[in-house]
Amino acid sequence: MALPTARTAREPVPPKPARLPLGFLTPIVLGTMLNALNSSMLAVALLSIQKAYDAGAAVVWLVSGLYLATAVAQPTMGRLADAFGPRRIFGIGLLLVLGSAAAAPFAPTLGWLIAARVVLGIGTSAAYPAGMSMIRLRADSGPAAGGAPAGGLGAISAASQAAVALGPPLGGVLVQLVDWRAIFWVNVPIALAAMVMALLWLPADDPARRASVTLRELDLPGMALFTGELCGLMLFLLSLPDHPRWWALAVFVVLTAVLIWRELRAHRPFVDLRMIARNRPLAATYVRCMATYVVFYSITYALPQWLQQGRGLSESESGLVMLPVAILGIVTTMWATRLVGRGLRTVLITGSGALCLGSAALALFGSSVPIWQILVIAAVLGLPNGFNSLGNQTLMYRTAPAEQIGTASGLLRTSQYIGANLASALVGIALGRQAGDSGLHLLAAVITGISLVLLLNAATTRHLRGAAARG
Repeated sequence: MALPTARTAREPVPPKPARLPLGFLTPIVLGTMLNALNSSMLAVALLSIQKAYDAGAAVVWLVSGLYLATAVAQPTMGRLADAFGPRRIFGIGLLLVLGSAAAAPFAPTLGWLIAARVVLGIGTSAAYPAGMSMIRLRADSGPAAGGAPAGGLGAISAASQAAVALGPPLGGVLVQLVDWRAIFWVNVPIALAAMVMALLWLPADDPARRASVTLRELDLPGMALFTGELCGLMLFLLSLPDHPRWWALAVFVVLTAVLIWRELRAHRPFVDLRMIARNRPLAATYVRCMATYVVFYSITYALPQWLQQGRGLSESESGLVMLPVAILGIVTTMWATRLVGRGLRTVLITGSGALCLGSAALALFGSSVPIWQILVIAAVLGLPNGFNSLGNQTLMYRTAPAEQIGTASGLLRTSQYIGANLASALVGIALGRQAGDSGLHLLAAVITGISLVLLLNAATTRHLRGAAARG
């Protein structure tokens, strides 16, 4: 059989992408949507909840608590999926969602409601790492073993972006038609549907997996240290720039040192530092994902604030202006799915280049800019989302060890949430309490610089070519 002329003799021909049945993929997509949906839907209900419980600033912990729980629980659930079986952990996560979503509306105090949101965050954290583990097992056991299921990964990425986009308008409709309790109840039918389909269509776990796992192999001390370390970091980032919690930073530094010492000596470490150090492509993917989401969330947080305070738009008008960012992100995910076969370098260069263009365009914003120009730039800002999200997700899938794909997937999501909190701090420093043109221009300069580094990295990193060759 003749080799394709477009490839050199040194570059192996990638295997055909693995195709996943719709019945297999649907419950995984529904499960992974829950985390993004609950992250974005709450924004429009905060004021109603604050009034219902006669609460003050503490209501913000409904947001922060979910972020903290998710950032910690994603790799933890991934490790449990690797150890006990992904289908089992997927189902346990959905049960936690059902219980917390059904109970939250009856919380007697704000503290109980925050606790329910934390449990909800833990439950929604199971679907992505467990789903990625099941996809890897299915793809590696099929006739196209070794080929990355670009369509399946693209569907997960597009569904998450759709959930982020639809969260605020869906939450607004639910709050208006019912009340704030409906944003919790809406999880119940979605989780039930995902659970029924998982029982019907997802393959059972290997029973030998559960029998072979011991508490020592789970590395519970490593999990506890990682949880404390990450909580310290997230609490510090969430406190910027108003009242920095320096004690939280100290906790992070100390627990990081202890975690490194512990994990380098563990029999089966929760965070396999030696593997990550040896696997430079995987380590670089985590850093690239974090930097990408610093830019993405900086735009997501800053632009609506500037539209309302600097441009004088209402909340609903600023939400409509942000729609092109969300819609283009979904569309470009489908486009990026087709480009993955040509190599991840193409996908990431396209995404990083568009990110540079959109970030630099923010410097053109001013209080007198016509709305149509803002809409055009908002559309440009939406272009890179699909490319970068799918590119980083696919690169993690291809470079992570098959037996640790759950943990690796969870750590990818953790890097995303760290990027989100870094972005929150950056926006607070640049815009302050009143978002004006000068603050937006300063933020544009910073994130344009980050985007340029991402573009140079995508254009010059050698392992991207190797990853493309592996499928």
